[in-house]
Amino acid sequence: MKIEVLGTGCPKCHKTKENIEAALSESGREAEVVEVKDLKAIAAHGVMLTPAVVIDGEVKMAGKVPSVEQIKALLG
Repeated sequence: MKIEVLGTGCPKCHKTKENIEAALSESGREAEVVEVKDLKAIAAHGVMLTPAVVIDGEVKMAGKVPSVEQIKALLG
């Protein structure tokens, strides 16, 4: 599984990545977590608001920092 955090590196983006890592740890799952800061790459996903969470190429959430519980739900 590949999880991308789309954003420019703002505090909300960093918090999103921290929450993703916590959700993975708590659920015992593993994934590659990547920060995408390039504006063209972000726009290529059709994302206009950051931070955004992309799981295996699919935008799951954009424009807010998801909680650890919300991320667990997204992971299934």
